Amino acid sequence: MSQRLIQVGTGGQGEQWCRRFLPPNVEDGLIEVVAAVDVDERAHVHAIEGLGLSEDECYTDVREAFAEHDADCCTVVVPPAYHEEIVDAALEYGLDILSEKPIADTLEASVRIATKVEHAGAKMGVTMSHRFDRDKTTLRRALRSGVYGPLDYLVCRFTCNCRSYGSWGAFRHDIEDTLMVEGAVHHLDILADLADARCETLYAQTWLPEWGEYAGDAQALVQLTFENGTRATYEGAKTNAAGLNGWGQEYVRAECRDATLVLDERELECYAYDPEMEATFGESVQGTSEDLPLADQEKWANTWLVEAFVAWLEGGEPMATNVTDNLQSMALITAAIESSRTGQPVAVQELLEETVDRVSLEQ
Repeated sequence: MSQRLIQVGTGGQGEQWCRRFLPPNVEDGLIEVVAAVDVDERAHVHAIEGLGLSEDECYTDVREAFAEHDADCCTVVVPPAYHEEIVDAALEYGLDILSEKPIADTLEASVRIATKVEHAGAKMGVTMSHRFDRDKTTLRRALRSGVYGPLDYLVCRFTCNCRSYGSWGAFRHDIEDTLMVEGAVHHLDILADLADARCETLYAQTWLPEWGEYAGDAQALVQLTFENGTRATYEGAKTNAAGLNGWGQEYVRAECRDATLVLDERELECYAYDPEMEATFGESVQGTSEDLPLADQEKWANTWLVEAFVAWLEGGEPMATNVTDNLQSMALITAAIESSRTGQPVAVQELLEETVDRVSLEQ
C-alpha cells in the first residue's frame, strides 16, 4: 500500500526531492505524491515535471494543501527556521513527517518539535543524507563488522576553496556559523555514527579569515570524545586556497587496532597491521593497502531514507535518524558554537538535558 505524501518545498533542495529522491520510490509503489507546496509559484514546475502533479495539486499555503488531501505523511524541505510551523500544521492534520536536516534552526526549537511529535503519537524522521551515502555506509559497516578490531579514533577532513561570496550558494554566506549549520551538521553526525556512541565532550574553535566573504565563521577545528572512549578530530574549512575534500568527497580515517581504514574521495582503503612492518627510529614505513569495494544497493542517501521512512510507517523499525535520536546531531552543532564562543569544552549530554528541561518548563 502506497503512503500518500505531500511534498512541502519544491524550490532549492526541494527540486532534488521532486526530480531525484521521490520518483524512484513512486516507481516502486512505496509512495504516492498527492500534492506539493511552495510559497513561490515558480517552483511548482519541479513538482509538475518531476512528480507528474497538475497545477491544481500545487499550493502556496500548506494548511490548504493538508486540508484538501487525505494524506498519510509529508516532507519538510524548507529553510530550518520554518520547520516548526510546518510540523505544527502536519500534526494538526494527523500527518507523519520526514524532514530535511537540521530538525530546526536552534536546539530549543528542535527539542520543542521532538516533544510535540512524541505527544501527538506521530512519527518523524530526519534525512541525514551524508551518513547514508554509499562510501560512508561502507565504512560504517566495516567498523561494525569487528574484522579490524576495536576503534581507537577518527579523523574527518572537509576543506574547500569557496571563499568568494556566492561560491557556496549565496544564502550560506549570510548565515552566522555557516560551516557548523550547513556543513558540520553532517560531518559531526557522521563521526558520532562511526564512533557508535553519544558524544560526551566537545571542544571547538571556529573563525573567519580576513579573506573569507562570509557573515560568520567558516573555518573550524573540533575535538570530540565519545562515551565509549572513542575520540575524533574534525577539520572543516570553506576559505582555503585549495579544496582537498569538498562536499560529499570527505576524507575520513578510522584508526583501529588491526587496521587503518582511509576513506578519501569516495574510495576506501585498508592498511592492515603487520608487525614486521613496524618502523625503527628514523624510518617511515607506510605499508601496502587493499582497496575495499563499496557496498552495492539500488538506493542511497535521501532516496534510501524515504524507503526507510515508509518501512517505519508500515510497522518496521524506527529510522536511525528519528527525531528524538537526531537531537544528538543538533546538540553537537550547538555545543560546537558554544565552545567556540566561550573557549571552553562543552559536556554535550548535559547541554541537551538542560535544554530539554528548560523547554519542558516553558511548554
